[in-house]
Amino acid sequence: MKNYQRLKGLIAATFTPMFDNGEINLPVIDKYADLMARSGMAGVFVCGTTGESHSLTTEERKQILERWITAASGRFKVIAHVGSNSQFEAMELAHHAAEKGADAIGAMAPCFFKPNSVKDLVDFFAPIAQSAEALPFYYYNMPSMTGVSLPVASFLQEGKKVMPNLVGTKFTHNNLMEMGECLALDNGAFEVLHGYDEILISGLAFGAVAGVGSTYNYLPEVYLGILTAMEEKDLEKARALQMKSIEMVKVIIKYGGGVRGGKAIMNLIGIECGPCRLPISPMSQEEYNTLKEDLKAINFSF
Repeated sequence: MKNYQRLKGLIAATFTPMFDNGEINLPVIDKYADLMARSGMAGVFVCGTTGESHSLTTEERKQILERWITAASGRFKVIAHVGSNSQFEAMELAHHAAEKGADAIGAMAPCFFKPNSVKDLVDFFAPIAQSAEALPFYYYNMPSMTGVSLPVASFLQEGKKVMPNLVGTKFTHNNLMEMGECLALDNGAFEVLHGYDEILISGLAFGAVAGVGSTYNYLPEVYLGILTAMEEKDLEKARALQMKSIEMVKVIIKYGGGVRGGKAIMNLIGIECGPCRLPISPMSQEEYNTLKEDLKAINFSF
């Protein structure tokens, strides 16, 4: 791997800007990248769950990543999600990410035909990681979406034997016992990127030093505050800020979850991300009106 450095800080899981007809809106990424730089993000995670990856074509994913790399202009790291139900498509995306200058890649497990064992998962990922062998590779563990609940620590141990660039996991799960196991594995040999915004404080208490989240896009001051408070061992402040995060997550759940509700919030703060791509339904004007009221009620500024 070239110039490998462990991730630290906040990695925003980015939304994919779209026009009303569902086509991708690439120019918005330039403005979006400026916001991420001003917000103090250490990086962005492109075309993951928040970015509606499985609703995009391979060519669209390539175009989106290229625009982010250009727009970032070295101000923060750009991590490409390359996961796919097709191993060959994922290999193509991984090779493209390395060729175009991404800083790392990550991939979630296939979610239609699923691996039945750790060996199956290792065998699926090995050619993908090898397609970008110069880049750090993260296993994107998200059982709630993929339906794959294989032991992550075992995957990391076995996977490292055939994937030298496997450096850790994006751990989007609330099984904190398993997260702790991964953090302690081989004396901290692997990175564990915390993936559930509403319990960031828990991951940091276990020893995580980086997180990937969708609400970081529009609530950065809360999460940066949590990071600082935990570093300073000010648990009272960290807990208070985490409750603000929980208030926001409760709002977006009301509006269809982190992708649908979060994308609507991006529109409200001036980053024209548009609607989600079907089958996620568009937000009505009535919903936007009530969303504004709900955000005001938790003192969110937009």
